[in-house]
Amino acid sequence: MSTTADTQPNDDVDLPIVVGIDGSECSLTALRWADGQARLTSRPLRAVMTWEWPNTYGDPVVWPEDISFEAIATRVLRESAEKVLGPERADEVELRVLEGPAALVLDDESARAALLVVGSRGHGEFAGMLIGSVSEFLATHSHCPVVIVRGGA
Repeated sequence: MSTTADTQPNDDVDLPIVVGIDGSECSLTALRWADGQARLTSRPLRAVMTWEWPNTYGDPVVWPEDISFEAIATRVLRESAEKVLGPERADEVELRVLEGPAALVLDDESARAALLVVGSRGHGEFAGMLIGSVSEFLATHSHCPVVIVRGGA
């Protein structure tokens, strides 16, 4: 007689390692680390970049009609993956561009991940900070273990 545990697929085996990318040196280092961990553990790798309409205060900003922040994010993510992993490995990695604040989008992604990897600081942080606001948020809110990779080398 088989038990429920014997007949249920182990979805955890297929959960990816998710890495947040913003194009900064720190995020590229995180991508390199996440790729090594994915290869070591035979897990799929998913690189995620977010975008959102820029906030403005004071005078309104008039954006060109043909601007696409999603297209820009897609290009930066592809270039980042190819720079760090090479073109062939970049084709094997799931690249996702999602709209919304980085911390909230990555937190949502962590619900379907074995591990979440981020750099310690991205583009939006003050120089000299040991950890950025997105990294700090994810360390305390994510649904899976989080690795925060320091440095840009």
